[in-house]
Amino acid sequence: MGKNVVITGANRGIGLSLCKYYQGRGDSVYGVCRQVSPELRAVAEVIVDGVDISREEDCARLQERLSGVGIDLLINNAGILNNERLGQLDFDSITRQLQVNAVGALRVTESLLANLTGNAKVAIITSRMGSIADNSSGSYYGYRMSKAALNAAGKSLAMDLSPRGIAVAILHPGLVGTEMIGGAGDITPDEAAGRLAARIDGLSMANTGTFWHANGDELPW
Repeated sequence: MGKNVVITGANRGIGLSLCKYYQGRGDSVYGVCRQVSPELRAVAEVIVDGVDISREEDCARLQERLSGVGIDLLINNAGILNNERLGQLDFDSITRQLQVNAVGALRVTESLLANLTGNAKVAIITSRMGSIADNSSGSYYGYRMSKAALNAAGKSLAMDLSPRGIAVAILHPGLVGTEMIGGAGDITPDEAAGRLAARIDGLSMANTGTFWHANGDELPW
């Protein structure tokens, strides 16, 4: 029997590829995005567009649209990337990335807590750029800070959702050739989606709240 899968940032890139992957497995896909794409219309059973996950009112509307829907898998994928360098810092950009990448994912999860079924899973699509131990090149202040904060939120969610039997995956997709990074990457969005899904399939209460590369390597905090 197919599952109900909710994916944010679903209109392009990794989010769209995840929608295609789960739709291909026979699951019911609920695509959440700011602006719908024709590609998303072709694969999502339900689309909730016009959602900026950093806005409380948009997440409240998402909650209303999905009222009564039991969610078996919630994938917090939506995110933005900018680069800031010391001496030329754009603090508005940094704040925006924190609000979308970290606070936004937490807003979505909080909004949909009541929808999560018994033994549901929550996947956090983060980045190894949020790893403090792995930072050997600096820069990208807003992105690194927001992904480190997202990782912290994912760990806390794993602890707080554990009594309900809900496991949380904190996943780095790899260097994926998406529009967000200008199309350059080691793997395609479709390849990334397959790898991420494999890690989600392997998620359990035994490894909840741990930080993984989609290729199967555990990552340092």
